[in-house]
Order: sequence, then C-alpha cells, then structure tokens
Amino acid sequence: MKKTIFLLLTTILTISCKNKEMVYNDPIPQHDSLTISSKFVNEERVINIWTPPNYKNSVESFPVLYMPDGGIKEDFPHIANTLNKLLSENKIPPLILVGIENTERGRDLTGFSEAEYDKQFCPVTDGAKNFRAFIAEELMPKINKEYRTTNRKGIIGESLAGLFVMETFFTKPNTFDFYIAMDPSLWWNNHFLAKNADSLLSEFPDQNLKLWFAGSSAEDISQFTKSVDKTLKTNAPAELTWEYLDAPNEKHNTIFRATKEKALIWSLNE
Repeated sequence: MKKTIFLLLTTILTISCKNKEMVYNDPIPQHDSLTISSKFVNEERVINIWTPPNYKNSVESFPVLYMPDGGIKEDFPHIANTLNKLLSENKIPPLILVGIENTERGRDLTGFSEAEYDKQFCPVTDGAKNFRAFIAEELMPKINKEYRTTNRKGIIGESLAGLFVMETFFTKPNTFDFYIAMDPSLWWNNHFLAKNADSLLSEFPDQNLKLWFAGSSAEDISQFTKSVDKTLKTNAPAELTWEYLDAPNEKHNTIFRATKEKALIWSLNE
C-alpha cells in the first residue's frame, strides 16, 4: 500500500515539474503575443497578453496580472476567459493579463533545495531567482513600454507556479502588490518557506500587500498551507491583507478552477 501511494505521489510531482499534461478545451481569446530574448534565463520566451475589452477604445491605464504557466496550451486561455467573464459581470476592475509560456517549468519555478528527495521530481532546479529577475527587469519594462499600465501589479499561479508565487512573496515581497497561489508546492526544500515564515515575515517592507492562497486535500501541500495560515494569524505584518481558503473537498488538479473566481474578486477589488 505504501509503495502504491509513493508511486502515485512520484507521478504527480514529476508531472508538476514538467509542462502540465492535463488539457482543457478553453477557447483561445483574442490576444497579442511577443517574444523576448532574456539574458537572465538565457533564452527566448514567448509572452501572451490579453487586454480588457475597453482597452483599444480608451486612454485609461490598467493594472497588470502576471502568470507563469501562461502559454496558449497552458492556463492563459482559462484565466483570460475568466477575467473577461468577471468583467462582464462587473465583479472586478479591468486589467491586463500577461502569460509567460513555459520552457523548463521545474527549473524556473523552483528555488534552491538541499533535499535529496526533491531531485527525483525536478532534476533541474534553482532557476527561480533568474526567472524572477527576468520578470522584474526585462518583462515588466517591456509591458510598461508597449501597453498603458499603472504601477499596480500582481501574480497568479498554482502548484509549482504557486510555490514561485509564495517564494516571491516571502523573499522578494516588493516585486508585486498582490499575490495569488493555489495549492502551492510548499513541501519543496524540506518545507523551507512554511518552516521559516515567522522570520521571513519579520523582514517585510513597509508596504501595503495582498495575499490570497488556498490548499486542497493534498496532504503534502495542505499541511504547509495551514501552517502558513497559522503563522499569518499571529505574525502577519500590519500592512499585509491576506486570505486563506481551506478547500478539503478539492483535489490538486481541481482547486485552480474551483477557486479562481473567489481569488480574483478578492484580490483585484481594493
């Protein structure tokens, strides 16, 4: 029985370190695409940009939501269509979505790990710092130059992308103004982020930030999202507004779609 559970877990985590294999038939919305040659990740990256319906007929500037797993065959259509729906229902303010297509997902979305256990799932790792630098120093300036943007910016991700969101929140919190993470892989590096949440929060900047995160029934994740929730209840910085959703009826592969609207409505409305 234990062997069966281990093999199942290995399969799930191995998939999470590669490009996702679950495919949905989400309609591809009208969007722009561009390619950026990055010195930080040392390759060309494909970027997909969705603008709100009133973008072309206005002079207004908009906040930006950045998204790893943002390829056309990944989560970009899913989230762009969700934003369009919520806008049509007047549940969120208009914004721009910027999706970053994956190349080496496990490399870009994970930081350093001293755990031998982690290597079997993501053999090429510790690229998060370079990927973060690419977003902050190359992608953001490009988007701000090409589109009408405000200073407000956020990031959304699930699983390993959720880990990247949480690592950025804890270690480089001034990168974004709001953070959304579904089922973040907080088991990474001997659950370093959850274990060190107290000390990481003590070094937070004097800045108004928002964090929304959720945990499913996946035990290797939910125990650590609950741990972070507990830490925030006692030690959250005064300037941080946060919300945790415990979703034990959702699985790792259902929580993103089940909670996306709640997350976006809460995060985007000030």
